[in-house]
Amino acid sequence: MAGGEGTSIPLLTPYKMGKFQLSHRVVLAPLERQRSFNNVPQPHAILYYSQRTTKGGFLISEATCVSDTALRHPHTPGIWTKEQVEAWKPIVDAVHAKGGVFFCQIWHVGRASTSDFQPNGQAPISSTDKPPKRMVSPSTGDITEFTPPRRLKTGEIPQIVNDFRIAARNAIEAGFDGVEIHGAHGFLLDQFMKDQINDRTDEYGGSLQNRCRFPLEVVEAVANEVGADKVGIRLSPFADYFSSGDSNPEALGLYMAESLNRYRILYCHMVEPRMLTVEEKCATPYSLLPMRRVFNGTFIAAGGYDREDGNRAIDTNYSDLVAYGRLFLANPDLPKRFELNAPLNKHNRATIYLPDPIIGYTDYPFLDFPTPDSET
Repeated sequence: MAGGEGTSIPLLTPYKMGKFQLSHRVVLAPLERQRSFNNVPQPHAILYYSQRTTKGGFLISEATCVSDTALRHPHTPGIWTKEQVEAWKPIVDAVHAKGGVFFCQIWHVGRASTSDFQPNGQAPISSTDKPPKRMVSPSTGDITEFTPPRRLKTGEIPQIVNDFRIAARNAIEAGFDGVEIHGAHGFLLDQFMKDQINDRTDEYGGSLQNRCRFPLEVVEAVANEVGADKVGIRLSPFADYFSSGDSNPEALGLYMAESLNRYRILYCHMVEPRMLTVEEKCATPYSLLPMRRVFNGTFIAAGGYDREDGNRAIDTNYSDLVAYGRLFLANPDLPKRFELNAPLNKHNRATIYLPDPIIGYTDYPFLDFPTPDSET
């Protein structure tokens, strides 16, 4: 993003994230896209990710399942089999060919699933045996009734920790530069952290420290496996997705931010308090600033950002990087549009999860398409 006005735009200033030299602060947020047929990444993802890659840009992959119990939708990718690892390789290579830095977000949905997506139709696993409230899809109006989950036994938790560890190792084998542990949005790790879900009486329930034990065990195992300098985590202490509220979200966020320092991981990626639900911003007295001040590594803020407040976040040292989801989905050249302050495409909510290799995926227009006789 060199030259002209771009050098004075905070979002487009360089940043050193550990050993990675980034040319700007605009991050591709992890976006579930449901286009990995049979849970295997597909060749059309090569174009999707490479479209959104800039030299020195940082991309986080869509949520990628750590095991066959981690699924909640059809066509979400995994990274627990050799076939999946091999399928990711050309996608990662395409991002690297354009000079991007690429992390794989590793994910287990826990109770945010139904028996339809579980091996042998079994119950999903969780910290509890209570399901989330039924969910109405904002894009289709479809109603999901969640299967009551099975409460993980204390002795089973190390196996799930190991699933994350192996997934991280597989991601590095696939060529990713690192991994982001998905600890947000009402999925499995969040289900242990949040006191409105976790009703356990063992060492993984009750106190704040006990509720955070499992996520931190995952962080430790993954950092030991691939190196702390290749590990980030995404957290949403303030969010209430899939009935996942907490009575003291700021204390939860602060405890996690401080605890993560023990493992010296690369970054903490946190969702803004204003994003209580997926689509809508809301007024809130809370801020990520206390967590930002406590955490020693790179801090990434996400949740409803536009160009103006992204620039403000960098300029005021509120965050080191800003992750963009729907804006980056609809604008594959988002950093360039920010540089020029150009108009932005609007995302089409109806096609976000359409299992099509092109529509709503790789067909969002760039600022200018090259003509056949122009140089590419």
